[in-house]
Amino acid sequence: MTTDSTPIDTTQRTLFSEGPLRPIQRAACVVVIHGEGLGRRADIHDAPVLIGRSHEADFTILHNSVSRQHCRILRDGTHCRIEDLGATNPTRINGRKLEGSAELADGDQITVGESILKFIAQDSVEARYHEEIYQLAVHDPLTDLHNRRHFVEMADREIVQALRHGRPLTLCIIDVDLFKPINDRYGHISGDEVLRRIGALVRQQARSGDIAARIGGEEFALLLPECTLEDAIATAERLRASVEAARFPLDGEDQRLTISIGVATLADGCASRGALMAAADAALYRAKDEGRNRVCRHP
Repeated sequence: MTTDSTPIDTTQRTLFSEGPLRPIQRAACVVVIHGEGLGRRADIHDAPVLIGRSHEADFTILHNSVSRQHCRILRDGTHCRIEDLGATNPTRINGRKLEGSAELADGDQITVGESILKFIAQDSVEARYHEEIYQLAVHDPLTDLHNRRHFVEMADREIVQALRHGRPLTLCIIDVDLFKPINDRYGHISGDEVLRRIGALVRQQARSGDIAARIGGEEFALLLPECTLEDAIATAERLRASVEAARFPLDGEDQRLTISIGVATLADGCASRGALMAAADAALYRAKDEGRNRVCRHP
């Protein structure tokens, strides 16, 4: 018997490639890293980005330290420039007062009132990280709808737009009927699943431009821009019927649940967020008083 004494090479050989594909170059952006709107992001394309407290701004920061039209960022060829617009609290770049305008460099920190924005020259892991932080800040983690704070901010902006341009704006406030007994009997885990399911049904009825939010424990809101009262009532009826037709598995049994909805529209005497929400709430209470599982309008 003979043996081959030649050693066997077991080393894995590396095959060289042309290297990883280059990432697609995306828009530069600014991200709020401190203060009001933490994590919010605005991409900078060809159109200028107006930053200010006004709801008409492209990037709104709702804080009294911010002027209505505070500063503007615009693309200049392959670079971006920032201009101060005579803000009461002057715009600062990396702590220095901005005189007129200046070119932005990757990583520059822009102070706008009491908020600090970071300029990122192109889309990156860092920009996406800040975007994720923002999403966590504005979404309800249970239903993945907007949370109450973000709903309030967007509702204020939509009301300004509707009044300025004479467009209809309607609000639906939705409440789950007899929700407390569900939590008491089946527990909070089952109650959370009910809310998650109803949140999904609310989302299904929302159009692309509508704003759906969870604004309380078992209370939801659906803001409908450019939607008349009659059309909003039809949407609310479809939502009510979809919940009534759904089956909710609770403790191994399919249960039926219902919702009540109050609907109000922006009009004379009801031209602010507070007044609009109060009117929709009043309609909701009437729906409850009249037997639940129904849609009522205001007035």
